[in-house]
Amino acid sequence: MPEPLWTPSAERIERATITRFARSQGLPEDYGPLWQASVDDLERFWSAVCEFFDVRFDSPPSAVLGSRAMPGAKWFPDARLSYAEHIFTGKDPAATAIHHASELRPLAELSWAELHESTARAAAGLRRLGVEEGDRVVAYVPNIPEAIVAFLACASIGAIWSSCSPDFGARSVADRFTQIEPKVLITVDGYRYGGRDFDRRALVEALRAEMPSVEHLVLIDYLGAGPIDGAIGWQQLIAIEEPLEFSQLAFDHPLWVLYSSGTTGLPKPIVHGQGGILLEHLKKMHLHLDAQAGDRVFWFTTTGWMMWNFLVGVLLTPASIVLYDGNPGHPSLDALWDLAEQAGVTTFGTSAAFIASCMKGQVEPGRGRDLSALRAVGSTGSPLAPEGFQWIYEQIGSDTWLFSTSGGTDVCTAFVGGVPTLPVHEGELQARSLGCAVEAWSEQGDPLLGEVGELVITEPMPSMPIFFWNDPDGERYRESYFEMFPGIWRHGDWIEITERGSAIIYGRSDSTINRGGVRMGTSEIYSAVLSLDAVVDALVVDVPREGTDGWMQLFVVLREGTELDEQLSSDLAARIRRDCSPRHVPNEVHAIAEVPRTLSGKVLEVPVKRILTGTPIDRAASRDSLANPTALDWFAEFADRAPRI
Repeated sequence: MPEPLWTPSAERIERATITRFARSQGLPEDYGPLWQASVDDLERFWSAVCEFFDVRFDSPPSAVLGSRAMPGAKWFPDARLSYAEHIFTGKDPAATAIHHASELRPLAELSWAELHESTARAAAGLRRLGVEEGDRVVAYVPNIPEAIVAFLACASIGAIWSSCSPDFGARSVADRFTQIEPKVLITVDGYRYGGRDFDRRALVEALRAEMPSVEHLVLIDYLGAGPIDGAIGWQQLIAIEEPLEFSQLAFDHPLWVLYSSGTTGLPKPIVHGQGGILLEHLKKMHLHLDAQAGDRVFWFTTTGWMMWNFLVGVLLTPASIVLYDGNPGHPSLDALWDLAEQAGVTTFGTSAAFIASCMKGQVEPGRGRDLSALRAVGSTGSPLAPEGFQWIYEQIGSDTWLFSTSGGTDVCTAFVGGVPTLPVHEGELQARSLGCAVEAWSEQGDPLLGEVGELVITEPMPSMPIFFWNDPDGERYRESYFEMFPGIWRHGDWIEITERGSAIIYGRSDSTINRGGVRMGTSEIYSAVLSLDAVVDALVVDVPREGTDGWMQLFVVLREGTELDEQLSSDLAARIRRDCSPRHVPNEVHAIAEVPRTLSGKVLEVPVKRILTGTPIDRAASRDSLANPTALDWFAEFADRAPRI
């Protein structure tokens, strides 16, 4: 058994909310048996969550789980409640709710009293605009307090929220928002990123023209770029204070619409219910994130990624949250670590890609900074390499709780990830989440232990989508998750469940490379390649070629001043042969300027594979859904030059 990198102290285990929860509900305190109980008896577990966290049902449920069929599970039928009411319940008006900073604004705070008043004013303003239960309100806004105020106002009314970050291009925003026919569009005039100002007024005008359903445009003066014709100012919207009322809504009343990445087609509009998200986030933020009074939880995200919605969910706990809008690498990769010091962050949430960038950039977070408040680091977005684990413990400290997590926009939570009472092992996610019946399955549907298989969920979760918008018969929903194993959620990731109950994620199963019958997740290849100092980023695909077992091509971004010569190519092959397998040594290696990524930082392996097999760029990927759309042009030119595959 490998030695853990970190083990929680007895004091930390005793203090953890999950310990008090299990003890008070008569459930096992040891995590393994607790997890098993949570998936063996869903009704008892979710009833315990409701009881322990004092879920307020205005109309009590007739059952916990009326139907457990997937898709179509019916949670807490007949129940009525309010997500927004639970956000504000039991809060000290004088305590800080939100710490926030951006490239345009210095670090500041918003108290619970100020958040309550602003939400009441915004709700009153939206009602004056005719917003009612079931109406859609969309926001083209950065990660600033006004976004949270507007969302909570919508939730209190029963309006349905949806947001995109202002770095999304016009086509990408229109592809998302037009599907749900919004009544109100809330926007900023522009934003600052990496020290540059981006005026978005012309784009907003074009967007409004594409959405005839929009009756009102609300403008937040963020950049100071100027007005938009016919827009209502944010200050005008919140001008009148009225009592904050909470509409009591059906458990499965839509709370918000999130979207799939949209890289290979129209983004899927994923609808989550008020009650399902409330229960899942009460569980996740209290029991897994262990957010408690005095904690300050930060996660770097934009409003276009589910981690923004996840971070808002932390407000269900006594902890405060920390927002940041801007380039995490400007003026250097020290920016977010500086924020962690200044804001007294206790939980620092980021992506595996950011940690890898800090490693490559030789950033030393602990040097010259007081990070004594920082007790936990979370990583998501893609698998965190073992070297990333080592780096965190070297740079942040040996008593840091590092939790790597994996989940999805589809459920707005993590299936596997952090547990404050368990040890941390290098390269592993600590455990499957409570109430998540996660297994690794073979292609034949047999459960696997200690082997890599498809990540499946065998029992329903409250935060599974209640439906996809404009999918009346549920066909698109079923095709997305239930086509491979009818009645079983197949997520599309490769996972291994270890004998200790921890997990390892190997990347997307649709981009896994199969060479001579040996399957390998791309994350394993990236881990090997990026261990070389010369390589800054990488992308690997395996494309069909006649007369071969597949043609594996590795594309690398090299450190400035480094060339892809014979020696480096040989070093790459040797490292992959040693760390992965001889069968996964690439047939070709090419140097590129940048790896194409989605706006949330995911590598575009499948679209690149499609381009290399002859699919035009515009059919392979939606440019507006990418962080760096011009990065695809190199691959199109390369495909034109390369032999037909």
